Amino acid sequence: MAKYRKILVAYDGSPSAQNALSLASQLAREDKSWIKVLAVVPPYLGDLELVGVSDIKETITGPGQKLLAEARQCADHEGVHILTNLEQGEPYEQIVHVAEEENCDLIVMGRRGKGKMERELMGSVTARVIGHTNKDVLVIPENGTLSWQNILLATDGSTCCDNALARALEIAQERSAKLNAVSVVYSNDEFYAVGQEIMKELYQDADKVLDKVRKWAGDLGVQTELFVRDGEPHQAITAMAAEISASLIVMGSHGRKGLTRLLMGSVTERVIGYADCPVLVCHL
Repeated sequence: MAKYRKILVAYDGSPSAQNALSLASQLAREDKSWIKVLAVVPPYLGDLELVGVSDIKETITGPGQKLLAEARQCADHEGVHILTNLEQGEPYEQIVHVAEEENCDLIVMGRRGKGKMERELMGSVTARVIGHTNKDVLVIPENGTLSWQNILLATDGSTCCDNALARALEIAQERSAKLNAVSVVYSNDEFYAVGQEIMKELYQDADKVLDKVRKWAGDLGVQTELFVRDGEPHQAITAMAAEISASLIVMGSHGRKGLTRLLMGSVTERVIGYADCPVLVCHL
């Protein structure tokens, strides 16, 4: 089933989070899903500035309670019922933990900022959530909308991308949507100057990757259009999305481990940072 049963929305009160909650509510109405809204506040670590405060718990959790009250107002406006959680701790850890404990199958997060640095890093919390969770993660730009009707799958033929392909086909089949797929050949001027044969082989490999998409889609009766592009992968993918007016980009996560989970700048993370439409990251 392509439809998500239980959705976790990470909420910090920002315009991007408000938009993420609004679009998650839209999805919940369409699919009759549950929504859990999570706000995370810092833990009390014995800060001397709080010495003398009569109600430390209220001082720390009060802002979080206000966020959840605001979220409930937004949900009421959208006509959906939500459940709420307030947790203390590191935001990405709590988001991952609550999604696991509550058996959510989708995490929805907003994406802030259009500055170069913000796009490159696309938000440390979001990057860490993607690196640590085994749930699908939907990242929505601050002014983004949500539609399933014109999907772009970015694939390199790896196992994680096969998982994203399976999810994209589920979505396209269940929602009668078209699936576009792109495989990117990494290239630069040096490749073209001295590596014509290498480039030819890389293009052939990309065609083989898309042959799998064609076969899987054909077995399910899903309409597809396939593209090979070259260049920097994240640039080629976002340019392709703009060219075809994609409503959603679907990508896989490579399941990083250890310290590499904390490193930003992967193709997936950069696509999230630069894309004008929502990005769905599928995990193994």
